[in-house]
Amino acid sequence: MATLRLFKQNRLLFPASGRRINNKYASAQFNTDATPMSEAVVPFSNGKNMLLSTGKFARMADGCAVATLGDTSVMVTTVSKSHSSNNTSFVPLIVDYKQKAAAAGRIPTNFFRRELGQTEHEILTSRLIDRSLRPLFPKKYNYETQIMCNMLAIDGINDPDVLSINGAATALALSDIPWNGPVGAVRVGFIDKEIVINPTRREMSQSSLNLIITATKENLVVMLEGSADNISEEDLKRAIESGVKECQSIVQTIQKLQNSHGKKKRVLDPPNELSDEVKEAVKMLSEMKLREVFTDYKHDKLSRDNAIANIRNELMTAMKLSFPDLDLSAIVEYFSEVSKTVFRSLIFENNLRCDGRKLNELRTISCAADLFKPLHGSALFQRGQTQVLCTVTLDSPDSALKIDTVSMLASGIKEKNFFLHYEFPPYATNETGKSGIGRRETGHGALAERGLRSVVPKDYPFTIRLTSEVLESNGSSSMASVCGGSLALMDAGIPITSAAAGVAIGLMTNYNENTNSIEDYKILTDILGIEDYLGDMDFKVAGTKTGFTAVQADIKIPGLPLDIVFKSLEQAHSGKSQILDIMNKVISRPRTNKKDNMPVTESIDIPMHLRGRLLGFGGSNIKKIFLQTGVHINQDENFKFTLFAPNKSAMNEAKEMIESSIKEVKQPTLEFGGIYTAKIVELKDSGVLVTLYPTMQPALLPNSQLDQRKINHPSALNLKVGDELQVKYFGRDPASGQIRMSRKVLQTTNFVAKNFT
Repeated sequence: MATLRLFKQNRLLFPASGRRINNKYASAQFNTDATPMSEAVVPFSNGKNMLLSTGKFARMADGCAVATLGDTSVMVTTVSKSHSSNNTSFVPLIVDYKQKAAAAGRIPTNFFRRELGQTEHEILTSRLIDRSLRPLFPKKYNYETQIMCNMLAIDGINDPDVLSINGAATALALSDIPWNGPVGAVRVGFIDKEIVINPTRREMSQSSLNLIITATKENLVVMLEGSADNISEEDLKRAIESGVKECQSIVQTIQKLQNSHGKKKRVLDPPNELSDEVKEAVKMLSEMKLREVFTDYKHDKLSRDNAIANIRNELMTAMKLSFPDLDLSAIVEYFSEVSKTVFRSLIFENNLRCDGRKLNELRTISCAADLFKPLHGSALFQRGQTQVLCTVTLDSPDSALKIDTVSMLASGIKEKNFFLHYEFPPYATNETGKSGIGRRETGHGALAERGLRSVVPKDYPFTIRLTSEVLESNGSSSMASVCGGSLALMDAGIPITSAAAGVAIGLMTNYNENTNSIEDYKILTDILGIEDYLGDMDFKVAGTKTGFTAVQADIKIPGLPLDIVFKSLEQAHSGKSQILDIMNKVISRPRTNKKDNMPVTESIDIPMHLRGRLLGFGGSNIKKIFLQTGVHINQDENFKFTLFAPNKSAMNEAKEMIESSIKEVKQPTLEFGGIYTAKIVELKDSGVLVTLYPTMQPALLPNSQLDQRKINHPSALNLKVGDELQVKYFGRDPASGQIRMSRKVLQTTNFVAKNFT
């Protein structure tokens, strides 16, 4: 016993790391019973409660919190490096949302049976969390920070994505990481004209709105993300207002938890500031030249970028001569600040933008449809220097996009028969680089897909793949994808309920950082890339003439008042209506005259007893038809067969093959209850295969109907191939279509057999 006690003491004093630690500290760190744990309940207006807890898990992280709603729980941790990075042009924030199959009671189905790369749902949720937190980090914050969301349990009822935002806000608030939060997030549904807060997965299936709202105190909106079934402007505003109000209780609860259990915020090293003399020199050498560039309305994206680059290069040359010991990267950073200030001030001074447009004016728009005859649908949408080519491909229901099991449980979507793929090659911005699908492409494609999903019929018999390739980009390519996608869908003859369009709304503010308030602002319609980069908001809005189908607000300042959000929605509604008027001049309704290469589908009813002939042994006949004609044959729940053909001629060829395979040879009519002579053609373990007439397909006479005695194999009766038996016919089974007959019933009475000649 003494030896064991000594061993424990030594292990405590000298752990595996080799560092000596204090006994008291070790007890506090490794004894879970002694660890202070705190919980806080967030009540919602609908009677539901969300639980926020801390102090139990991952105590070596800078901050950790667990958010629970129902039986769904997500643990969020945050860690920030203690030393700053060199790049201060953006907040070095990484958000990783990870779905765990174990949390849903599943085992991954891949070869390794473990979680591998990120799924689309994980990427979209990570972006959602990132956009909810990033605006509240201090200005010029350049400490690498990572937020990890670990799904602990999922009940299939409550979604973990909104929980992850609240968990991340709690973890940041409790940590020593400087952050101007907290924020709260809720999901808002709209069912039977009533607003529902944090609806369940089943309730969401009946909702015409799926909107996630992140807000901070004083009813300031930080992030919006959602889709809708063409919801009206009035209802959307009401939903946003209700969601922001619900967020306040979350913010207040996190603040109370922070006051009682939060760490003291660390003091950041002050950034290296240039001297007033250097700043004044940079302004003097560049400010007037920048004003000339930004007021020269003949510039396009490339020429404006080149002119700014020339000013920067001239500035660097001059500063090297005057201040040879200065850090040039600091000069470049301050030049960017001067450029931003000049660009924004000109908009307030002139109410004109750098391309000469008024604040609510659209760029020049042109579009075309039916560009390539072999395609099912195609369209080109051009808005200023943003150009998008969209194509539509129709295929069989077998081509529907299957969702992985865990994402299905988290989102409620099993498969999609309509999906949009977005591509952004580097040549679109006159750059070189690798082409591929990254987080940005995934996010933009998902947004454009949401903008069109509600206008596509849910019972459409084909799978629809819409591709959007950005050929030129100067801002708002995702909303151009909505416009081009709508044109391509109509060109393919898909009966969409209404044409849809999208527009991006920007914002320039005079923001007072001392009072954290907006003193003045300008709302911009159809923003350029530079207006997005130097502005305070990128509010993407898609919809029809009458309502909204998708919204996404990326806000770069610590929250917007509701009145600015609502004015932006009004300006967006006016802008998309103008765009739809232009689109309708090209094509205003789905094409009614089908193209020759359009796929066709048809349902056929095959008699039960002939379905085996159509299928063939092991489905060989169906495979043969597919290989020769390209026609898919599927059986639905009503036992009807659905044919999908790539074109009409293939359908006709497949139908001829089907008719040939199921064509019945003229055969005698069998009388129900009649006695017939059956000939054995094969012995099986379950019985014997017999024919009642020469052209008949063999039918099974099971062991149970061979004899009144119980037998396990036909050989027990000394039966062999070629033997003839007397059987009684009882028609066909209504479910399987198989012939029903019995030899057993004839062994107790004498009947005269009927023979066919």
